[in-house]
Amino acid sequence: MSQKFDVIVIGAGPGGYVAAIRAAQLGLNTACVEKWVDDKGATVLGGTCLNVGCIPSKALLESTHKFHEAAHDFDVHGIQAPDVQMDVKKMVSRKDTIVKNLTGGITGLFKANGVTTLSGMGKLLANKQVEVTAADGTATIYDAENVILASGSVPVEIPPAPLTEGLILDNAGALNIDETPKRLGVIGAGVIGLEMGSIWARLGSQVTVLEAMDGFLTLADKDVAKEAQKLLGKQGLD
Repeated sequence: MSQKFDVIVIGAGPGGYVAAIRAAQLGLNTACVEKWVDDKGATVLGGTCLNVGCIPSKALLESTHKFHEAAHDFDVHGIQAPDVQMDVKKMVSRKDTIVKNLTGGITGLFKANGVTTLSGMGKLLANKQVEVTAADGTATIYDAENVILASGSVPVEIPPAPLTEGLILDNAGALNIDETPKRLGVIGAGVIGLEMGSIWARLGSQVTVLEAMDGFLTLADKDVAKEAQKLLGKQGLD
């Protein structure tokens, strides 16, 4: 007989882990399925946002903002810093530490609130059943009164630019560049693309952003997008 939960959440990203914790706090027997594992095989919670999205990009943005300030804006205060250098590897290491601390915090919240972590690929079956396939290929079926799908998304590959190790990168690869590229092309003028472009432009890369849409930063308010385009242009983004 399969194990039964009141709630099974598929996906431990910002939608999934918050839902799982809240369900458990309300007294429901809750499990959360996540396929992401680290290099040691341990389950990694937090999804794209905490691991290869919002959080690491903001960490890099903060570091490069401080670098840009020191290189260009301190002089007006009488602070002389003529030869500011950026240790890119150390910057990336700091980003990794921040990510590790925050994802570890979610693991702690799961334990504190009694959420069961199910490691593997979740699949919704008929009759409110969820199949979880572990990394070794073994599959276990669980019953649930309620199932929440919070499986997130993955980057698409486009035919003209297939992902190529060390050359053509997705968002995860872009967060682990360990030296400043001379030139960088960014396909997509969305939030993540512009963050990546801004990070490396501040460190001296020649950045060109390619966007198929007529508009710039199309999901944002038009006035905000217009101002963002002006400011990023001043930073050197083409």
